[in-house]
Amino acid sequence: MPIPSQFLPALLPKEPLSLAAKWLEIAQEERSQPNPNAMVLASVAANGQPSARVVLCKEICIETGYISFFTNYRSHKGREIDGNSRVALVLHWDHLHRQVRIEGHALRAPDEESDAYFNTRPWQRRIGAWASAQSTAIGSHAELKTAVAATAHRFGTPVPGPEDESTKIGIDYQIPRPADWGGYHVYAEAVELWVEGESRIHDRARWTRSLTFTLNNTGTITSAPITGPWSVTRLQP
Repeated sequence: MPIPSQFLPALLPKEPLSLAAKWLEIAQEERSQPNPNAMVLASVAANGQPSARVVLCKEICIETGYISFFTNYRSHKGREIDGNSRVALVLHWDHLHRQVRIEGHALRAPDEESDAYFNTRPWQRRIGAWASAQSTAIGSHAELKTAVAATAHRFGTPVPGPEDESTKIGIDYQIPRPADWGGYHVYAEAVELWVEGESRIHDRARWTRSLTFTLNNTGTITSAPITGPWSVTRLQP
């Protein structure tokens, strides 16, 4: 596929998230990859060891400047974020020749937002969220299947599997959100937009802003940050 010539605007936007959200929208409309909202999330352990994995970007909130995803709060990434809220994100669309890099702080989303999103998930995935203690050791896959079956029995649903026909005929079940499952808002402190160019002469720009947080007496962030204005500069490839 030829590389397009649609670089970043000559006059760079004052803020980057409108353009990042537009790129995500285009990727979702084209469906040129199975999960166009796939996003690499990097977090850092207490000993300084970074780790990365792929999650799904659920929203780029332009007005308040955060990116949201959902997970188990007791997972490996959840525990690392509890210890250090600093994270990095990457959205890359190879077929569109575009990439978004984000650095910032991850804060738990409000419970009502997590509840609302959890209730939109197929009931089989809601059963899975209850059955899996994400990232913890288990003896075998058979043990996990047993846990899923026990959870299904607890909530009065069929055991999720390929033979289940309930979704096809519109059956749903009331399954509440586990307390240890929910969303995160990653408040962007730096955003880099990248467009591939011929002969590796890419187009890059980086926006930065300050985030001011309120901390309690244990040093834990207690609310969304006060955000400063964006500044932007073009970067060499």
